Amino acid sequence: MKKLILANLTHRPVRSSISVIAVAMEVTLILVVVGILLGILKDTNERQKAVGADALVRPPGAFHALSLSAAPVSVRYADIIRRAPHVKIVVPVVLEPNGNATETIWGIEVHAFDSLGSPFRYISGGPFNSPDDILVDDYLAKENHLRVGDHLEVLNQDFRVCGIIEHGKGGRKFIPMATLQDLIGKPGQATVFFVKLDDVQHYPAFKQALLKVEGMHKFSVMSTNEYLTLMSPENLRPLNISIKTVVGVALCIGFIVIFQSMYTAVMERTREIGILKSLGASKIYVMNWILQETVLLAIIGVVLGIGLSFAVQQSLKHAIPTLIPIFDPHWVFRAAVVALVGAALGALYPAFLAAQKDPIDALAYE
Repeated sequence: MKKLILANLTHRPVRSSISVIAVAMEVTLILVVVGILLGILKDTNERQKAVGADALVRPPGAFHALSLSAAPVSVRYADIIRRAPHVKIVVPVVLEPNGNATETIWGIEVHAFDSLGSPFRYISGGPFNSPDDILVDDYLAKENHLRVGDHLEVLNQDFRVCGIIEHGKGGRKFIPMATLQDLIGKPGQATVFFVKLDDVQHYPAFKQALLKVEGMHKFSVMSTNEYLTLMSPENLRPLNISIKTVVGVALCIGFIVIFQSMYTAVMERTREIGILKSLGASKIYVMNWILQETVLLAIIGVVLGIGLSFAVQQSLKHAIPTLIPIFDPHWVFRAAVVALVGAALGALYPAFLAAQKDPIDALAYE
């Protein structure tokens, strides 16, 4: 049977190649799109963790995702938070989406922001010198070919790049907090208060005490770890829906292409199937033959797709430094399973059809 399968595949190289490429594209679609989505989330969470805060305090009605937040409360709430037990540092920050939810402008006071954790490491330039200065990280600078002294438009305002910082802490674009407050029309207001405690183990006592303060009971208080858990793929419904949609579309692609390929193959091999059945081949033998041929095509396609996915992701990293897709082994396995299942489902009916052919009619077929 192995010789028969290989002979059939090499005898029709174009159709076999199309089937392999279709499965490969199915795997590539899953791994690249899912890798980009998970990469964006992972990168955002890692930069959030690197801020160095132990807790986040946000106003009532704030979105779970910091990138979607506005600046609806007075920065004076920082004084109330400072009076809570175990609080060491409180830093108000303004966050504003810059046209989309994946790019967020951070309005900060540099010295206060540095006090939360490791200070910015300047690759070139330095902190703000004027209200129209902007700090960008090295990935964004590389992607947009920016240097200190260049100009960058943010929220329809022209800014001068005063410094390029090492990536990994908070956002990718930072401007003076007062400037961002004025740009969004909310002076003296903040989006989130980053809190550094004397000991992270005192977080429960801090939260309990803060929520008991008059006017603070409706605020959102959570530890950084709680926030990062909340911003996981399992807890983000839009991300889950996007991933399931991609997997569903990929499964349909594999099913349709394999079905068409194997159905055509069965029609072309009607006389061949008749000869096999006249020689004693059973229905199970014929079905097994078609299914094995399909699985072999699918396996070749999966291997090609994995290699192609890795190459595409590496190319994206090189072309767009701020985009860091993930090549997750778990998703490699899932994509392979989806491709194999789609191929098997697509081959079931053609295999069944081949098994039902009457050898007399098949031998008479021209």
